[in-house]
Amino acid sequence: MFNGGEKMINAGIIVNMDKSGSLELTKEMVEWFESNGNNVLLMEQTAISINRQDIGYAKIDLYKKSDILFVIGGDGTLLRVAREVAAIGIPILGINMGHLGFIAEVEVKDIFSSLRKVLNNDYKIEERMMIEASIYRQSSIVKRFYALNDICFTKGALSRIIKLDTYVNDEYVNTYNADGLLISTPTGSTAYSLSAGGPIVCPNVNVMIITPICSHSLSSRAIIVSKNDVICVDAFDNDDSVYLTADGQEGYRLWQDDKVYIKRSSFTAKFIKVSNLSFYDVLRTKLKG
Repeated sequence: MFNGGEKMINAGIIVNMDKSGSLELTKEMVEWFESNGNNVLLMEQTAISINRQDIGYAKIDLYKKSDILFVIGGDGTLLRVAREVAAIGIPILGINMGHLGFIAEVEVKDIFSSLRKVLNNDYKIEERMMIEASIYRQSSIVKRFYALNDICFTKGALSRIIKLDTYVNDEYVNTYNADGLLISTPTGSTAYSLSAGGPIVCPNVNVMIITPICSHSLSSRAIIVSKNDVICVDAFDNDDSVYLTADGQEGYRLWQDDKVYIKRSSFTAKFIKVSNLSFYDVLRTKLKG
């Protein structure tokens, strides 16, 4: 039951309902929070699924009313939620029901001891750098994306390489002839960028990483640039379509004359840490296979 030494919170729970066992865990968490004197907020569809319509909210209302978000799913779910709440600044505790789970802090077996730590204020908040990509068409911004992991440029349906002129602070860097190009954050350095041959970067080192995907030149290598730099990618010399994706989840087809400017975002993703595991501890555990 509620302990006077603990704080009461409005606990927002976001659930990937496609994950096996996620709704059962949600029910247990709702009961646990309420038995400890806390308010719980669920997405409307989740609330209907567990027959608790009384605590169901529209997404924007849930985000505005929650003190902390508890996200049940994998890293993909966390990436989406982090983008959606970045401007609001709500701290997030990730509960891993995926596979690798680099971003998710808590495994299911440790969930209730971790929730107790949150109520006892026994946690830290780790801020992760995000980036924003602005698409310019005829000198006007037509679309803007935010990303916690990466902004990716890839080719269209046909199996052709793409040519991407790349600049840093308006200074020409290289024309990448490749299957694609990644602009990654340190958080994204252990995601697609790592598979493409990019370096692993500690999350507290605020930089951006330019990594070609399957470059057709042996001299093309990943480049690390400052958090204060502005990267420009110009895909004008391509017969086929070029697509931009943010965190592998939001996509946009570029026109030939589009220029994309990528820089550090003024928003950060705020993640709750309840364990004493360092980044290197997690790295050893997740990559040992």
